[in-house]
Amino acid sequence: MSTILIVEDEKNQREILQEFLESKGYETEGAESGGEALKKFESRIFDAILLDIKLPDTSGIDLLKKIREINPQIPVIMTTAYSDVDLVIEAMKSGAFHYLVKPINLDELLIVISRAIKHLNLVKEIELLKEEKELFYPDVEGIVAESYEMKRVLATALKVAKSRASVLITGETGTGKELIARFIHRYSPRKDKPFIPVNVAAIPETLIESELFGHVKGAFTDAVKDRKGYFQMADGGTIFLDEIGELPLNLQPKLLRALQEGEFFPVGSSKPVKVDIRVIAATNKNLEEEVRKGNFREDLYYRLNVIHIHIKPLRERREDIPYLLAHFLKKFSQKEGKKIHGFTREAYEALIRYDYLGNVRELENIVERAVVMAQGDLITTDDLPVHLLSSEFQVESNKNLSLPERLELIEKSLILEALKKNNWVKTRAAKELGISERVLRYRMEKLGIKEKHS
Repeated sequence: MSTILIVEDEKNQREILQEFLESKGYETEGAESGGEALKKFESRIFDAILLDIKLPDTSGIDLLKKIREINPQIPVIMTTAYSDVDLVIEAMKSGAFHYLVKPINLDELLIVISRAIKHLNLVKEIELLKEEKELFYPDVEGIVAESYEMKRVLATALKVAKSRASVLITGETGTGKELIARFIHRYSPRKDKPFIPVNVAAIPETLIESELFGHVKGAFTDAVKDRKGYFQMADGGTIFLDEIGELPLNLQPKLLRALQEGEFFPVGSSKPVKVDIRVIAATNKNLEEEVRKGNFREDLYYRLNVIHIHIKPLRERREDIPYLLAHFLKKFSQKEGKKIHGFTREAYEALIRYDYLGNVRELENIVERAVVMAQGDLITTDDLPVHLLSSEFQVESNKNLSLPERLELIEKSLILEALKKNNWVKTRAAKELGISERVLRYRMEKLGIKEKHS
């Protein structure tokens, strides 16, 4: 359903237009002033804007210019009660899609709205076609988007990149939340300004406020000079707050103020600092649950969660695995100066069926290890961690096992690892495990570990 923002200071006229468009299947939002319209435009996505050329707090043409600066793609249809040719010309020169003279002919309005949305969709399609090779080729910023789920994530990220709205990216550890944040920044109007990544969980709690907002000389014992925080460093660009769920409750009001007002007070200062930044936050926590527990402010949650992007775990988008394997094999082969062309069938099957609880990050680490270990031009099962080599170790097949059964699997994994590392020489493997060769043979028989065939 397409959404139209109607900016009209006359209440009756605004309500008539909203009622008419909603009866034709559109969703609408109304605004009676330029300030209200700009706030709504920055907080959600619209497909077209119907904008009165005369507003109580600003010129419609000035508002049009601001809208075009934020998102040059959005079609803006100007409305005016005056047959002023100069105003119409100025509006069209400023990027208006069309203009309508009041009283508005509703049939004409419907035609123009339809054309505007078709135009917007065409522009988006052309942009995607231009960037398709770059967006969906595995070697772009480490992002692989072969699955429908990841293509949808990238499409959403591309759509919101042009706006100023805050974005909350959720997903398990290792799914690539920072990559998506960087992708949004790269395709935003802020792309030439700083992108500042901050891992909130990695900063000691006593230093978080100073690290984020800076401090002035004398603010505390070691503050020997003024210091800019990450928010000032990101001015004009994007700040990425990873693990936002770890932000202490006492600092959350200060972050909320920075988001709402675009200003903050450095530690020890009574003078506010103004910044123009776009905030992207990420977490692997359920923030709604944290709000219910009282660990996270509800108002801050909604301020961060204007646009929500969720990245599914790798095991739920398995179509991406072959492309990720190819991407990381190429990356680490070049890094290690090796000419590795691919995987043996057994190694490939093991890598494809594995569940990757650590997601893309775990897959990357496994491939890097395999490239380092590889002796030939193909990755073999000898180059892979033991726990990949049997479906016994998959999450779905062992999640309901008893503790003794799980311990047996761990023991089997350790023994196999030692045997493979020592080329199946049991004397050396037993020594590494800290047991006798006799005990090793006994455990191999009990655990069903067969001798390696030559």
